[in-house]
Amino acid sequence: MIAPVALSSSLSVASPTGPSRIGMSTPARAAGGTDFASMVSGAAESALHTLRAAETTTAAGISGQADVQSVVQALSNAEVTMQTIVAVRDKVLSAYNDIIHMGV
Repeated sequence: MIAPVALSSSLSVASPTGPSRIGMSTPARAAGGTDFASMVSGAAESALHTLRAAETTTAAGISGQADVQSVVQALSNAEVTMQTIVAVRDKVLSAYNDIIHMGV
């Protein structure tokens, strides 16, 4: 499952000396926080790890090396992870469409 993260410090892109560019050092990163790109990357890696673990456990269950409970639990974790991925994707696409349809 994707670990919850605090977004308040990672969304800050303006510094006291003026706006900073994406990828440059921000106050949040300098204070020990993480930037948005590394947060998204970590969440994606965690999701992939969960899905691969479910695949491995399912294969072990088919070959008789894993019990039914562990297979069901792994598949349940994979299902929740996939639902979260789809929900985030839908929110990102919705935000993108809202930005595209804004009047200038």
